[in-house]
Formats: sequence, C-alpha cells, structure tokens
Amino acid sequence: MNINQKQEPDYSSAKITHVGFIDPYAMEGIIILQSDDKKEFHMRAFSGEVARHIKSFVEGRRDALPTIYNMIEEICEGNEMLLVKVKVYESGSVLRANLYFTGKKDIVLRNYRASDAVALAAFYNIPILVRNTLLKEKTENLS
Repeated sequence: MNINQKQEPDYSSAKITHVGFIDPYAMEGIIILQSDDKKEFHMRAFSGEVARHIKSFVEGRRDALPTIYNMIEEICEGNEMLLVKVKVYESGSVLRANLYFTGKKDIVLRNYRASDAVALAAFYNIPILVRNTLLKEKTENLS
C-alpha cells in the first residue's frame, strides 16, 4: 500500500500515461490516468487546448504558460504556498477536482474542473489522486 492510499483510502495515486484527442480537429481532449495497480481512468470531454497544455507539461515544456497558470503561480509565490496535490472525483454527472495548497496557511479549493486541475498537477509535477470508483481494470484492445 502506498502512502497516498494509507492517508486517502478512497483515492489512488495515478499517473498520466496518454494524452490525445477524441476528434480529428483536436477540439476534444482525452487523457488516461493509471494507478499503481494498473487500473485506468479515461478522462475526456474537455477542451483540446487544455489537452495540448497537459501534453506539453508532461513532456517537460513549460515555456508557453496560459495566463491563468501564471496567475496561480504568482498568488502562490506571494503567499508562500505550494500546490501539493489534486483529487479528481465525480460530482453528479461531471468530473470535478479539489486543489490542495500548503504553506503559511493550508487551503483547499473545491469543485473545480478536473481537466484544469490535472493540467496544474502536470505543470507542477505533483500527485494526482483519483477516486477509486472511477478506476477500472485495463481492457485489452481486441483489434
């Protein structure tokens, strides 16, 4: 059992294993998150623009930052805080995420778009925790 599971029994730590697009015009993104026990969560129905940012962050490119990420970075630096993890979960029929900041004061921002939270996690290279109910056994491609 990893440390995140011990502290967060309803969540598993996951890594981004794939970033791509659902459509040929790159308008809708998809990412695959995989837990340590190889279960997967396929996250889709978010903008292709966010998918492109996630892809560049995963590849280590952080030169073309969207303004909102710069704003979050400045707020964190000014208040001596760090984003330390994000937790992805379902809220009704949509995906949401909580963002956890620590520093002089601990802050949790709740119920934000999961795709933006995952993009920030990729940018800062921090843990992504996925609610266990979202993770499924990996299915083999039959083609």
